Amino acid sequence: MILSSTEVPRLGRAPGPDLEGAYAAVRQLSETLCQPLVIEDYGVQSMADVSPPKWHLAHITWFFETFLLRPYLADYEVFHPGYGYLFNSYYEAVGSRHPRPQRGLISRPTVAEVYQYRAYVDEAMDRLIRQRGEEPDIAALITLGLHHEQQHQELLLTDLKYNLAVNPLHPAYREDLVQADQTAPALDFVDFAGGLYDIGHQTSGQTFDQFAFDNEGPRHRVYLNDFALANRPVTNGEYLEFIADGGYQTAQYWLSEGWATVQRDGWQAPLYWQKQGADWWVMTLGGLRPLNVNEPVTHISYFEADAYAQWRGYRLPTEAEWEVAAATVPTQGNLLMSDALHPQPAQGDGPIYQLYGDTWEWTQSAYLPYPGFRVAPGAVGEYNGKFMCNQMVLRGGSCVTPPGHIRPSYRNFFPPSARWQFSGIRLAR
Repeated sequence: MILSSTEVPRLGRAPGPDLEGAYAAVRQLSETLCQPLVIEDYGVQSMADVSPPKWHLAHITWFFETFLLRPYLADYEVFHPGYGYLFNSYYEAVGSRHPRPQRGLISRPTVAEVYQYRAYVDEAMDRLIRQRGEEPDIAALITLGLHHEQQHQELLLTDLKYNLAVNPLHPAYREDLVQADQTAPALDFVDFAGGLYDIGHQTSGQTFDQFAFDNEGPRHRVYLNDFALANRPVTNGEYLEFIADGGYQTAQYWLSEGWATVQRDGWQAPLYWQKQGADWWVMTLGGLRPLNVNEPVTHISYFEADAYAQWRGYRLPTEAEWEVAAATVPTQGNLLMSDALHPQPAQGDGPIYQLYGDTWEWTQSAYLPYPGFRVAPGAVGEYNGKFMCNQMVLRGGSCVTPPGHIRPSYRNFFPPSARWQFSGIRLAR
């Protein structure tokens, strides 16, 4: 159902472990996130890396139809024979696809038809879960599909933010979002002892809360020297010091490709920052706001994160260091269900803050397979393994990461120049 943009979505609760309940909760959340949209928002694609909300809603539905209903539900008939071409993302094994940069040109099917498609597939999935949901292979695929949809829920919001930001009117996704006014604690470092550590996910279960992606394993042993992580992410105020000191004009802080990118694209500040007179403003999902110096800096590339660390005389953590530290604290923070939809100043009990939520944290680790990793056979094997090149690992989730979709072993990855994701900096030494 398409609702009025004046209605505030109620995000509900995290999905439970049972498959039927998890399916209903995850699928409903995708539509809830679209409640504030007006019809014109659904088809916008402002750059090649983002996708329109309508495409996200259809693609995550196509996933269930393609990988579950067609092979496993007897007598299932596809909703539309052309949707496989329109809404396949990158799965070579299941056929050709519409070019990614042209997703915004798909005026038909209509938004209403996409919602009809979702309802049709949900009804069929309900039958499949009741009939065969306890079969291990089917349960595992449904669980994968739900976590895949959660990834697209986060992408839906990050892509929508980019689409709204290029609009000269700077419209808000939701005008009711509250801006926090806390003061961030002083920057300090938390020491961790070196030694042998086991990292990675042990096994992936069939229930929603036991899941892990294949790239999170196998669990393996690493040796770490003594290290320290900053007690919180770098703030906007601290990043302003880098800008004021000529950080974007000083080649010595930058990796070669990063410096070439700065020169080519004219970067002078993080994405979404705007200078108005003497003041900085920032585009948020709540519209254009004055920059809050206490919030974690976000929407920066790996190149910027590394340059800032070099300028401060520190470095970025490795993903193993990050995971060892994150295993010592609860998996909670300013995630999607906080309903802030924006990074908040660090708060709560220390000694280390915001390892989960607020902003994904760049690590200095390239996205590579763990020892013993093997790509799964078939189309599902294309999910993570084939991207293990020219990407850097991020950890920890963001303010728009759905509940139940983050854990110490979760490995996100993006090209080092990417900035539209909620990505920030935690220093290490």
